[in-house]
Amino acid sequence: MPQSINTIVVHRNSSKPTVKDLDLSPVLSTNKHLRRRRPQNYALPSGITFFQHDFSNLPFDVFYSILQYLSLKEISILSMVSKVINSYIVQNISKLVKRNRMALGSLHQYNTSDLEEHLEYYRSVGLLFKRCTLLLPTKERLKFISSQLFKVPCFLIGKCSHVPECLGFASYGAFLKVLIAGWDELECHRVFSFHCDFTNLHRRIQTVVSSKPGAARELEIHIRLFCRSVLIDPWNNQNDSLFWLTRILKPWPMVNQARLLYILYGPVTSEGNIDWQKMTQSLAEECSVVQFANAIKLIHHDGKPTEWTADSVIGLLEELTDVPNEWLLENQARLLLLCGNNICYTIMSSKAVNGRVNELANLMVFQALVCEKDGYHMQWLRKMLQKICMVFGSFKERCNLLQKVESVFCQCSLEILQMHSVMVN
Repeated sequence: MPQSINTIVVHRNSSKPTVKDLDLSPVLSTNKHLRRRRPQNYALPSGITFFQHDFSNLPFDVFYSILQYLSLKEISILSMVSKVINSYIVQNISKLVKRNRMALGSLHQYNTSDLEEHLEYYRSVGLLFKRCTLLLPTKERLKFISSQLFKVPCFLIGKCSHVPECLGFASYGAFLKVLIAGWDELECHRVFSFHCDFTNLHRRIQTVVSSKPGAARELEIHIRLFCRSVLIDPWNNQNDSLFWLTRILKPWPMVNQARLLYILYGPVTSEGNIDWQKMTQSLAEECSVVQFANAIKLIHHDGKPTEWTADSVIGLLEELTDVPNEWLLENQARLLLLCGNNICYTIMSSKAVNGRVNELANLMVFQALVCEKDGYHMQWLRKMLQKICMVFGSFKERCNLLQKVESVFCQCSLEILQMHSVMVN
């Protein structure tokens, strides 16, 4: 006989029951007059006995024992079978999750080789919560999830004392990515607002951008890791990462946006704090600048229409190179090179249009120096100089730029020779 969808399958030779989701609903005919097909007799494999029983009548401890044999992904599938089963799982979801290994110690004590397995576990948790709350409104889903997940202090800003070693933010980021995958933009706005309210993100950002650089070191690194690991970095699609980065930066004036961008993508000291002096007092390696460049390229988005205009990208980049004070010219030049042709040309042509010829000449010379140090072809610089010259409307203005570049080259060459002679002596 056809069996109920809620059927327990027990192997006689095995003590572990598994749950089979059998779709044995009557099949409707496609004839003109719809009629039920005559029930079929299903041949059962030898060694298997079926016990038909409604899960709603099972004692809780029996049903819970059954769930212990299932993985989180299997439980997430089971939660969509009926409202009764979903209610059982939702009421005991914290026990089911903890049973697998959700312990505070696992976020602090882990092997690097097991990192991917650890994150995959939290993706499974995200899938379970996603399916269990499928029928709830977004606001109710987020409220339920926060009541369960935010019991773990490592998922909250300022609650864990083991940052940056703790895996809390990375784990929650893996969870959140699976949870909201496929949600529309309006729902994602609600997700961001919910997290801002629950974690006091705006108030904390206000604290760090209005304080002296480094005055709130621990809070700076907490904000960096939360925004990067939870909201921005988990996404493979650049549009998704741009959405979250925009949500973080846009509420603030441009000078604060630049300060916050430095907190999110700036170099870090060996102690794990934001290195505020790196760009202003020493020559930064490519690895210290490349994250800034990636963030600027993400915001620029190849010039495609976004919430960021070309003028806002130029303004943000120029503000960034003044955080906390003006960067060394070589660091500025390296950043422009790493940002790529389009952004580099946009910035330098803007300086040309606004008559900032001295700044432009200095950047051109130090870009030549960076090309030589980092192994870039000088032909790129020659073509860029030709394009910048065409921005000027007259031959006199072009000659003036070239003379300025020549003068800066001579000055830099003399300084290099003097430094070399001092080192030799």
